[in-house]
Amino acid sequence: MPTPRMRHRLGLLFASATGCTMLAPMPVVYAQEAAPSAAEIDWRPKSDLPEDVRRSLPDFCEGGYLPSAVPGTVKGGAGEPAAQHGQAPLQASGLNARYELDNELFLRGDVRLQQPGFQVTGSEARYNQATGAVSIEGPLTSRGDGFLLTGERADYDVNSGRVDINTATFLLHGPEMRGSATQLSRTAEDQVRIRGGSLTTCAPDNNDWSIVASDIHLDQGEGVGTAKHVRLEISDIPVFYWPYASFPIDDRRKTGFLYPSFGTSNAGSGAFLSVPYYLNLAPHYDATLTPQYIHGRGLFTEAEGRYLSSLGESVLQLGYAGNDTEYEEEFPSQGGERWGLDFSTQARFGYGWTGYGDYSVVSDDDYLSDLNRNLEINRATHLRRRGGIRYRDSSQYFETYLNGYQTLSDFIADENIPYSQLPEVLYGATVDAGPAELNLESQYTYFYRDNDDLTGLDRANGQRFRAIPELALPMRALWGYARPSVSVDYTRYELEDYTTQDPGFDRTVPVAEWDSGLYFDRQSSLFDIPYNQSLEPRLYYAWADADADQSFIPDFDTAIRSFSFDQLFQRNRFSGGDRVGDSNQLTVALTSRFNDLLTGAERARFSIGQVHYYDDREVTLDGEGASDASDSPLAGEMVLRPVDGLEIRTSGLWEPDTSKTQEGRSQLIFHSDDYRYLASLGHSYRRDEFEQSDIGGVFPVTDRVSLIGRWVYDSELDRTVGSLAGLEYNNCCWSVQLVHQNYLTDDEQLESRMLFQIQLKGLGGSGGSSSQISEAIYGFDERERRRFGDR
Repeated sequence: MPTPRMRHRLGLLFASATGCTMLAPMPVVYAQEAAPSAAEIDWRPKSDLPEDVRRSLPDFCEGGYLPSAVPGTVKGGAGEPAAQHGQAPLQASGLNARYELDNELFLRGDVRLQQPGFQVTGSEARYNQATGAVSIEGPLTSRGDGFLLTGERADYDVNSGRVDINTATFLLHGPEMRGSATQLSRTAEDQVRIRGGSLTTCAPDNNDWSIVASDIHLDQGEGVGTAKHVRLEISDIPVFYWPYASFPIDDRRKTGFLYPSFGTSNAGSGAFLSVPYYLNLAPHYDATLTPQYIHGRGLFTEAEGRYLSSLGESVLQLGYAGNDTEYEEEFPSQGGERWGLDFSTQARFGYGWTGYGDYSVVSDDDYLSDLNRNLEINRATHLRRRGGIRYRDSSQYFETYLNGYQTLSDFIADENIPYSQLPEVLYGATVDAGPAELNLESQYTYFYRDNDDLTGLDRANGQRFRAIPELALPMRALWGYARPSVSVDYTRYELEDYTTQDPGFDRTVPVAEWDSGLYFDRQSSLFDIPYNQSLEPRLYYAWADADADQSFIPDFDTAIRSFSFDQLFQRNRFSGGDRVGDSNQLTVALTSRFNDLLTGAERARFSIGQVHYYDDREVTLDGEGASDASDSPLAGEMVLRPVDGLEIRTSGLWEPDTSKTQEGRSQLIFHSDDYRYLASLGHSYRRDEFEQSDIGGVFPVTDRVSLIGRWVYDSELDRTVGSLAGLEYNNCCWSVQLVHQNYLTDDEQLESRMLFQIQLKGLGGSGGSSSQISEAIYGFDERERRRFGDR
């Protein structure tokens, strides 16, 4: 007689085996057809996918996986966990059944076995009640949460949930990873071991790339895969071998090698090959070590460490070449050892306090051009070192920092090297006093530079204190505003190495300003789209009684501001604190905006203005900045956004007396909704100085092939000053980019380099070019994020 435990289990078994028969079945003839693989079962062409899934697929993907739910999952009651394998009965059914009491259940024909989160179908099954072992004959299919397995034969343990399948195929839905194996074991819900197998993220019947190994372990719980005796195959052709490999199977971080990058450059470095190694040291800090070989220069190693704390984030980058033979031949006195360092940190202390730091240093002026992998056309001439703390609340702010530079160009004269601030202290405050407003801006700086080889004003170092107290009467209404104010611009100097006059002196400049504007608006429609048009006239008057002769004051940090529409509303034509411009001027400006009332987007903005001068400007900086013109050039801006994704910007200066354009900048930026198409067109002009044209973009030739390019041409030099040309290929499981770049160096030579990047979906990429192309082409970083980021 069966025990009570066995009677309970039998009742559950037969309750699910409806219509089964205990007699010997009639012979059944089965058609011998090749069983579909796991990936083929769940794969759907794009046209068969639901609309929301289809919209999320890139154009270069022909379809996607649509997993079926695991039917009949047994769940606990409210607040109870689902039953696990050993705690839940095995449900079984088949067209024919034979049962040996307390011993074995044999099922044949459309066999279905099921436990919570797991099911398997096959042609035959034998269940040993004593051991809990089930043998299943195929062709069989096993489905669980996030996976699908097929095979010829399987062994299943009812108590542990372990599945062993011979001649198996598998599909992991999360990473969209499929493969095959001579033997596959699912040892736990998130653990899969594959022997004699291969895996890829390509679509079924498409082995553009695959990883083939003698033993593969996929840990979905940790998001990690490991493999032994690994071959990377491209179109079933072996191209690389590793004795052991570890790789991510989702977006989580994992220690291991990243994909190599390589390229060429004629900037003296030739071909290079780098093999990054990522170290996931802890949840809050990690590192990347990148040894690379550069032809003609030898071994060059870069390291990057990142640290995240409750206060903020810090990043340390190092580069080292122990024996750069080509550099040593060019500069015998320098030796072949070269290095670079960059450290940055951000911290949030709370209560309005923050801290920051940025320190960069390299061994020589040519380090960046020879060893830095960068596609930026503009090249750095100064490396900044800055660190400080900052406080800000609703009524005041405070900041103090140290700031210095390393100058990298031999073409910069000693007197033009920027001063260090050791330190600079800033304080500002605003106090409401009834209808009035009291403001204070103040600054203390100690300026230092090695001036031993300089004379006169250029030799000076020393201290500068500047304070600007202001009394204002702000008035605002829905239809306009006015803000009259008076202030005093006070500066005190205490100088060193200064022989022109008394090293201690001050400067006091009274200032009066009046800023006012009106708002007019009306509603209308254009092409059946309602919009609101505003008309915003603005008057700004500024008076500053500054001494004309300030030539005895050294130039620590001052420059003449570039004149533009924004400069119309600045009373001081100098930046920095060493010159205060004399002014008696009135700005008249007008702005009109068109806002889409359906979306709220600003579709157009037109602005124009001009400054009328009532006195000559006499204060100069190095002989520049003075003028006796009664009017400024007309300054204008135009921004058009007729449709989403298209923006046209134009700004310029036009001289009414000569009817000539002094300078102008125009730019057209376009991107499609999915960022597959990117385009930018620009033109910059400054009369008698330069004229440059800039065109760039990404243009898909097919769903999979795109052209990448940028070209900068200088009409004054009559030559190309920068270019970028490349080709990108995408499909749903891999992509490749090949990029060639020209750039103009400090010695006016056009040099070139080439970079190559390949990315295998699900296994990462080389990082050789994408991040740098983003610096050159607007919208490319967003395009990269959408390419695989949402899938």
